Amino acid sequence: MSVRSSRLSRLAVVLAGVSAMSAGSPEEVSAQRRFATIDSLRHIQSVEPRTGPAGTVVEIYTENLPPQARIHVGVGAMRAGFEALTEASQDIWGEVSASVRVPSYANWERPLVFIVFNGVFSPIGISDPFHVTNEEGMVQRTGRVTDEGLECVTLRDNDQYMYALSGDVGGLHPGDEVVVEGAITLAGQCGGADAIEVVRWRESG
Repeated sequence: MSVRSSRLSRLAVVLAGVSAMSAGSPEEVSAQRRFATIDSLRHIQSVEPRTGPAGTVVEIYTENLPPQARIHVGVGAMRAGFEALTEASQDIWGEVSASVRVPSYANWERPLVFIVFNGVFSPIGISDPFHVTNEEGMVQRTGRVTDEGLECVTLRDNDQYMYALSGDVGGLHPGDEVVVEGAITLAGQCGGADAIEVVRWRESG
């Protein structure tokens, strides 16, 4: 299974039971329990850029969603709920495009995902992670060092995203619970995973 396919399946599973938004305008929505299955979620094909600080304007485009009378685009983190940001246009063939701004509350400690909702705020599409950076252009991830059978040091963060680690990785061993900080590179050379060039790390907890 590819890294992208594995991400989509994992995100779909985690979405089962997250708090999404109920029907109404983005300004007036109230939280409500929603459920999604793997088959019901499509992969948002293009998110540009996929890294940047809070306030970054992101262009979203995908052409694989079923036609809907109304489309909304939201943002959030796994197991933390989602906020509807804007309505989006959809043409006759199902293409969806939108410009959204990463919220000011986003921080470098965990990634966000963008999600497309239909008119009754049921999720129908979800993106690969957007990595929020700090003022130095770095991310921070807390998780466990793993053995993925790859020729690199890997980390699974608390959202179960996998990262390939390079740089200051001396002393890291599978099973270590750590916090790492460093610059991120998308779709690196180790299994296609996003990569962190570690500048410092410490044991977590």
